[in-house]
Amino acid sequence: MDDDRQKKGREMFEAVYGGITAIPEGSENDPFIELMLDNLFAKIWSREAMSIRDRRLIIIGIAAAMGEEFIFETQARAALAKGELNRDQIQEIVLLLTQYVGYPRASRLRAKVQPLLAEER
Repeated sequence: MDDDRQKKGREMFEAVYGGITAIPEGSENDPFIELMLDNLFAKIWSREAMSIRDRRLIIIGIAAAMGEEFIFETQARAALAKGELNRDQIQEIVLLLTQYVGYPRASRLRAKVQPLLAEER
């Protein structure tokens, strides 16, 4: 991967996650990390047509639909930390999801974000 794209990918990763998660130390030559930084962050997340918040809302919906609790919680945590969403909005997302992904899945997602929302008080 070229150094400029890697730098751009790392900067966008930091803009998206704002320190709530990090690229593992020593992963400079890891093909998985290189691909993620080069394609996902340097090329996709950095496009100007949508904001980070807009992209994050889409990912929250996708994670919910797929039952990806870790991704859902990570995106909710980042949205709260960066001020893109507040506690009430996260709770409203979970409530809305009951109707689109079902109560069992929304309940598991709610269980993942409840401790996070408690931290935000």
